[in-house]
Amino acid sequence: MTRKTFSASFKAKAAIEAIRGDKTLNEIASDLGIHPNQLGQWKRQALEGLPEVFTDGRSKRVKDHADERDRLYQQIGKLQYELDWLKKKTGVSE
Repeated sequence: MTRKTFSASFKAKAAIEAIRGDKTLNEIASDLGIHPNQLGQWKRQALEGLPEVFTDGRSKRVKDHADERDRLYQQIGKLQYELDWLKKKTGVSE
């Protein structure tokens, strides 16, 4: 017996219907052909992830840019060290 896989859009629609509360979880699950526990998990995941939808994306971008900048500066430092070492070993001066 193989497991069923559901698309993200199907899960989202099911979770929204469960959050709405027009029907019980058991009724919704039987209509969709899934287990009520699975529907409950999708509902909980949707509710837990909902605050992230409304977070300010600018602060995440700023942090991502700072991390990228730090990584690039680290790489520049490493390359500069290697260049200096090669110049010393080959006797090339600036």
